[in-house]
Amino acid sequence: MLHTLIDTIAADKATDVEAHCDVPCAIYDPAHLLIASLTVVRMIDIMEELEGHKPDNPLVYHNTVARAVAMKEKHAEIVKHEVRIIWGDYLKAPQFEAYPNAHELVHNIMLTGSKAKQGVSRDDAVALHELCTQFAEMFWATKGVETKRAAAPYKPGLETVYPAL
Repeated sequence: MLHTLIDTIAADKATDVEAHCDVPCAIYDPAHLLIASLTVVRMIDIMEELEGHKPDNPLVYHNTVARAVAMKEKHAEIVKHEVRIIWGDYLKAPQFEAYPNAHELVHNIMLTGSKAKQGVSRDDAVALHELCTQFAEMFWATKGVETKRAAAPYKPGLETVYPAL
């Protein structure tokens, strides 16, 4: 098979191929960024809960806080990564025309994601999740999929958008 491909290219018989992303998978879904944004909020909640009930062993406390901080930062970066993929690979001129605030929304997610990484403000984390929810609503609307908002079935239980399938 590889030889056939090489022979075709060498014979200049290859046809033009276009893809909207690096791998033309056509699989895009904002679910990862929504779960990641909820995780950012949850990690801050865990740190706040721990602060009010410090374990007797300081090593347990420091270990748990360090792990929560690492996960908070990792998931804030996942949000930013997933949004960049959809924004850069999926959204094109027709979507930008239909949703002229898309660039501003993405920019605000990037800025708020950085704030959530840098600090431990639950308000910043909740704001990040709300922006992600708005982005997911916009994404599904570009595909003609109706959505609904409902509380996530796990902590922190924030309102999240789901396709109404």
